[in-house]
Amino acid sequence: MAPAGQKKGVLERLDAGEVVIGDGGFVFALEKRGYVKAGPWTPEAAAEHPEAVRQLHREFLRAGANVMQTFTFYASDDKLDNRGNTQRFTGQQINEAACDLAREVASEGDALVAGGVSQTPSYLSCKSEQDVKAIFKKQLDVFVQKNVDFLIAEYFEHVEEAEWAVQVLKTTGKPVAATLCIGPEGDLNRVSPGDCAVRLVKAGAQIVGINCHFDPETCVKTVKLMKEGVEKAGLKAHYMSQPLAYHTPDCNRQGFIDLPEFPFSLEPRILTRWDMQKYAREAYNAGIRYIGGCCGFEPYHIRALSEELAAERGFLPAGSEKHGNWGSGLDMHTKPWVRARARRDYWEKLKPASGRPLCPSMSTPDGWGITKGHADLMQQKEATSQEQLKVLFNKADKNHSS
Repeated sequence: MAPAGQKKGVLERLDAGEVVIGDGGFVFALEKRGYVKAGPWTPEAAAEHPEAVRQLHREFLRAGANVMQTFTFYASDDKLDNRGNTQRFTGQQINEAACDLAREVASEGDALVAGGVSQTPSYLSCKSEQDVKAIFKKQLDVFVQKNVDFLIAEYFEHVEEAEWAVQVLKTTGKPVAATLCIGPEGDLNRVSPGDCAVRLVKAGAQIVGINCHFDPETCVKTVKLMKEGVEKAGLKAHYMSQPLAYHTPDCNRQGFIDLPEFPFSLEPRILTRWDMQKYAREAYNAGIRYIGGCCGFEPYHIRALSEELAAERGFLPAGSEKHGNWGSGLDMHTKPWVRARARRDYWEKLKPASGRPLCPSMSTPDGWGITKGHADLMQQKEATSQEQLKVLFNKADKNHSS
């Protein structure tokens, strides 16, 4: 039990059966706000525009999140200067600034700080285990210095690289969570979700699950498979889910990055707040207790998770002061037909229209079928040349025509 005046840690909360609400997708949210560049998706905004990152943390906290994840996605040195991406700040400066911002906002409520690492260009380029682990260690040194509450290895397409990350993070003695960006078919080397989870637990992760690449329905299904694998192996773990806020029923093994709409035309796929309440309930019923979101998740989505699980958590978030339960605030609307929508059964039964009569309901993913070791995935420090782009354009056109 935590001493008086000290927050309970993530494992203490999960061991007690509490629901932990994660935050949302900083990379996509800040790209839309003009602080992150699509393509590199790197988090220099933590140092360049701390006010933007701080405000988003506060909005997620107000929505009910009790984890402030450091905005350190893709903050490894090899990613920060990949393919011509130039920085005014060092990786250490970005990681330090992100930790300070997360701690500042976490201290304003009952939130914990999680330091996060993610997959690296070095792994895709077939660098050695020692080289990849050294990259994780450099980020980890900042997290230890800043004394984050726990650590997350997130967004890994290959369980092998995630294992390496967990092994490095575990050396701190802090709790470690690990999430893969895979679906029910398994990682890109076709390792099943159950086997992936077993490997992560054996590497030292106490919390395992899925983040990004797929919608909530798919992610919950995949975590169930992970849970089955862990239990079959006679192991124990807590489970987490941080999916996309986009519907992805048409995705293949690679997830939403293979969709032709990625990343600039995904808006028609966004889940409603009511979809999010359904997700929260399904995740909870599946035995998942760390429930959050990734790309596309905005604060109102996190508020929906918090509201759906308010009875289990014992409270509503501060953001619910401005939100009527199941649209009940609409009873104050001036138009009578809108007042008639102030009820749960209306919103639960509604099938939202897209307003796009000439658009399909689903897409055909690209599916190039390449992964680590393929020449097209070898990364470089230099900017992508026009000649290299021309080759890719021609290949894409050929794939689409066939």
